[in-house]
Amino acid sequence: MSSPTEALAAIARRVVICKRCPELRAYCAQIARVKKREHRDSAYWGKPVPGFGDRNARLLIVGLAPGAHGSNRTGRMFTGDASGVWLYRTLHRAGFANQRRSVSIDDGLELRDAYITAALRCAPPGNKPTPLQRKRCLPFLLEELDAMPRVRVIVTLGKLADDTIHAVFRQRYRLGSPRVRFTHGAQTLYQDETGRSLIVIASYHPSRQNTNTGVLTEPMLDEIFRTAASLLRKATGTS
Repeated sequence: MSSPTEALAAIARRVVICKRCPELRAYCAQIARVKKREHRDSAYWGKPVPGFGDRNARLLIVGLAPGAHGSNRTGRMFTGDASGVWLYRTLHRAGFANQRRSVSIDDGLELRDAYITAALRCAPPGNKPTPLQRKRCLPFLLEELDAMPRVRVIVTLGKLADDTIHAVFRQRYRLGSPRVRFTHGAQTLYQDETGRSLIVIASYHPSRQNTNTGVLTEPMLDEIFRTAASLLRKATGTS
């Protein structure tokens, strides 16, 4: 049996060369050619974006999809756009990241006990993937879950990511508590066949639409990851 490091590295290689959605590959390649004015001198990644982080993590963070001029440009999840600025600042304060910066794939950022992935690996037009695109991309998420047996807490960023995780977990695990409808801070407990607990915590997505309007504030996002850290401490019996 391969280690999490080997398994996730293999998944990442398959993600990068994926062509399951030709329309998304064409869209991302077009963005990489045309570029955004402020990034006109940047070399865009323009390919599907693999997961990123500590491959022995107990915290799994699931987003919607790469940002057109964020991850699709830099090649790393939540890197290079405003959503990533918010997320990595919060992860740093909670002790899950070694620094606050998230500007490029070689900026020295490392995650501690956390791994970031997404429901979709290509930037979809308008951040609205189709049901078929979501279905085509789902196997990568399933493979990552299988490769990360230490995961105990899952933070979902946004309703689509939350719906994706719950759809998967309903098929795989039994509910330990009723699922709460999507709202910021909602928690749902699942248990696998061995009795292992997995807790899903829902969060509003740190998109500009949410952060600029006050739907999501930094204290609200901080509380999500403080809760995740506290649940992980309880899971290992540390204070």
